[in-house]
Amino acid sequence: MKSSTQAIYKAWTEQFDLWFAAPGTLLMRPEIDAPFFFETHYDGGRHPHYGRFLSLEQDKLVEITWVTGADGTEGAETVVSVEIAPHGSGSHVRLTHSGFANQASMKRHDEAWVEVLANQDKVLSGGT
Repeated sequence: MKSSTQAIYKAWTEQFDLWFAAPGTLLMRPEIDAPFFFETHYDGGRHPHYGRFLSLEQDKLVEITWVTGADGTEGAETVVSVEIAPHGSGSHVRLTHSGFANQASMKRHDEAWVEVLANQDKVLSGGT
């Protein structure tokens, strides 16, 4: 990723609506066990996302639960772990998403995260 560890950590803990959530839908407070909510809007529909913070290490780690409906986690509480480390002038990000109820849900998320993280990198780095 082109952005600093600080920018990526903040994007995952306070600025989901900058790069992922639909503007005006984010309810998030970066504290362990604090619940969050946001929506994404695509394909003409709204897609609610719910979770809570499990682990927070400033500029290094964000671990959250992640629950969505049909065509998402199908109601299963999954876990997203985002490990962040300095790398050159940017950062290395390792995202692990686990706990899916079935292979189809896992595959959809595996494919989506590639695009989501590319968008995050583009937005945080000013589109370069």
